[in-house]
Amino acid sequence: MLVLLPPSETKRPGGDGPPLDLNRLALPSLREAREKVVDALVALAADEETAARVLKLGEKRRHEIADDAALRTAATMPAIDRYTGVLFDALDAATLDADARAWLGEHVMIQSAPLGPVGALDGIPPYRLAAGTSIPGLPALRRVWAGAVSDALASLRPSFVLDLRSEAYASLGPVPTEVASVYVRVVTPGEDGTVRALNHFNKHAKGDLVRSLALTRPRIESLDELRRWAGAEGWTLGAADANEIALII
Repeated sequence: MLVLLPPSETKRPGGDGPPLDLNRLALPSLREAREKVVDALVALAADEETAARVLKLGEKRRHEIADDAALRTAATMPAIDRYTGVLFDALDAATLDADARAWLGEHVMIQSAPLGPVGALDGIPPYRLAAGTSIPGLPALRRVWAGAVSDALASLRPSFVLDLRSEAYASLGPVPTEVASVYVRVVTPGEDGTVRALNHFNKHAKGDLVRSLALTRPRIESLDELRRWAGAEGWTLGAADANEIALII
């Protein structure tokens, strides 16, 4: 099974890993696209006023432009530790043991805007770039990534993909139709029996779910096997519809 996560807008600063090495990231076929986006983002950061406008940064966040300027030289840390925010705080990868972290490294990728999907343990620097940002000199990020990422995922031949990305990041790398997959929406039932989507608790539930997977390390190669594991671990999954499934909390 391959689990796809969205990134977070917030990142942990610093790191003690070597500078970004595109040759060491997961999905090496994305090297050319990664070079183009990183080069464009570094070039954008050279003009602070333009960068602040393009990246939609207020005065309190302007320091993040320096992160983009240093993309190729800054220290790195594993992607699963770099991202913070509700989902990654719930996952709390730093408190997992070595076996659980190794499982994350083998089964989890995080869909970033500047680098495409990266492995959970791939070393990355801090950066500022969102899925919907248009970088001067580049096509829309969806055009840069979508086809290349889909081809790269197809080349992995995963038996099953659990897609926990937001819609914006899923659009940067659709799972190929020939790959068995399910897209997860987190919902809660109302008093009238209808369900509604969640925001904050959506992210928290996804983080909890991935932590549970890392701790139990099941072998899941189909939706049926996912259902069996989820039921045993106390998770409630709704009916599947058009490659989507509801995680009910």
